[in-house]
Amino acid sequence: MDNNLVFVFLIAVLIVGVIVLVTAFLTSKHTPKLDQEQYQIDFLTIQNSLQKENPSSYAMAIIKGDKLLDKALCEIGTPGRTMGDRLKKVGKERFSELNSVWHAHKLRNQIAHEADFEPSYAQASHALETYKQALKDLGAI
Repeated sequence: MDNNLVFVFLIAVLIVGVIVLVTAFLTSKHTPKLDQEQYQIDFLTIQNSLQKENPSSYAMAIIKGDKLLDKALCEIGTPGRTMGDRLKKVGKERFSELNSVWHAHKLRNQIAHEADFEPSYAQASHALETYKQALKDLGAI
């Protein structure tokens, strides 16, 4: 009878252990791991596309940088229909410079929605630095 009691006790401990592990996994904030190498390659490609002597490269670099940041936000599971929605959900706890991220995103929106808007090289360069820091904050690069 002692062997049966020990066996039942071990099974009970095993079941409780599995329940504790499953509960811990389900309640932890699990952030998917981003492919840092690919994000670095993608960001460097965008950064290298920005050419001071080519004003047409300014807008495209901003748009691509914004798109890359949005991709990272989606991959980590940030809810929202648009990037603006996702930025509201992420907030200050994930970005060291949230106001700069908003400014860069608004710049992208100006490019997309105002036909005659042309960003300067300084604006494009600053936006890319902002996207770079935001991607670092998310662990993408």
